[in-house]
This record gives sequence, structure tokens and C-alpha cells, in this order.
Amino acid sequence: MQLDNGDVYVGSTNDLRRRFESHRSGYVASTKAHLPLALKAYIAVETETNARQLVRYFKTGSGKALAKKRFWPVRPD
Repeated sequence: MQLDNGDVYVGSTNDLRRRFESHRSGYVASTKAHLPLALKAYIAVETETNARQLVRYFKTGSGKALAKKRFWPVRPD
């Protein structure tokens, strides 16, 4: 999800609609101060283990660089 300050939130869930609504409604501490937010991209994976590994990777420097390049590239206004 992209936050109002331009940052990107990365997480995992087994119910995307419910989780997005909880973020959008301000129930999640890590995104509450950065509303509104927009769901820009999501990746569906087969197992929870794979999802957790991807989240961990996307929170690293190289993972953020790859994600910004492939999933939410910065476009000039």
C-alpha cells in the first residue's frame, strides 16, 4: 500500500479485503498516521511461509529497490 507520504507499506495477510479495510479505517498503528492510503500492488503466493519470506525480503534495501523498480515505479507528475 502506498501511504500519503509516499512510503510503501509491505505486509502479508490471508484476507486482503479485510486487511486493507483495517488499514484504511485507521486500526493499524503503523499506517494510521499516514492516511489516506492506496492499494497499488499485491502479490499472491501459494504458502504463508513464502509470503513471510517475501515480506522480509521487500523490507531489505535490495528488496525495496526491486519492488520500487518492478511494482510501484516512481512516475514524474
